Formats: sequence, C-alpha cells, structure tokens
Amino acid sequence: MKINAFADVSLRALMVLAAAPEAGLLTTQSVADAVGTPYNHVSKAMAKLRVLGLIDVERGRNGGSRLSAAGRRVTVGQVLRQLNTREDAAECVGPAGNCPLINECRLRGALARAREAFYQELDGVVVSGLPSSRQMAPVFEAIGLRPRL
Repeated sequence: MKINAFADVSLRALMVLAAAPEAGLLTTQSVADAVGTPYNHVSKAMAKLRVLGLIDVERGRNGGSRLSAAGRRVTVGQVLRQLNTREDAAECVGPAGNCPLINECRLRGALARAREAFYQELDGVVVSGLPSSRQMAPVFEAIGLRPRL
C-alpha cells in the first residue's frame, strides 16, 4: 500500500520532532531542512499536525514546534487514518465518469478491508519510538542540533 506524499511528510516531521532536544523548539524551516522537503509542504503538514493536536506551537521570535503529549503517544496507523484521506484504493471514478462495474463492486470492499488491515498493523507502531540516535545524529548535525536520543 502506498501512502500519499502529505502523510509521508507529516510522519517524517513527527519523527524529527520526536528526536529533538527535550526542551527545544524546532522551527518549520529546521524541520523542512531535516526532512529534505520544501518549506511550503512542511508548513502545511505542521499546520495539520497542530489541528490534530499532535504538536504544540509557540509563536514569536524564539518560537517553534514540539510534539504534544498526544503526539508522543500517536501511532503510525492513527496518523495515516487522519492524513491518507483518499476514499477508494482504486480509481473507481475517472474522467469519463464512474467505472461501469462500480454497482455491486466487491473489489472496492476488499481493498477497503485490506487498507484497514494495513492501518491495524501500524497501530502497534508509536511514531515517537521510530527515530534512533544513529539515524538522527547526521540529520541534526546538518541543521546544527543534537538529537535527544
């Protein structure tokens, strides 16, 4: 199963914030640099993560973002259910209209069950437990920080 680019960027941002120094706040630009993604994409992801209550944001000159308590507990499955919002795993609607087989289609149901099984498997993976110091050390060094791990 493939996740959308928005969910991918959001998960990577959460991982960076999970490994950030405990008391430190990371700017959106720092997170963008750390995940190698353009600022505007990361900015949209950070805004959505804030709405979902997964990050806390402090505004101002010394502001930035950090994982919230909920963000420290959230699983990959929970995040993907919120961010991977495509209703059908298959292209049931095309430029010419609906697939002629859409009525009574059992494939759509099977694909929906498979997607849920995918998410259930990821419900056991806590996002904040994913980053390791070996993984994050070069990333944080590149942006001038030390990882918490």
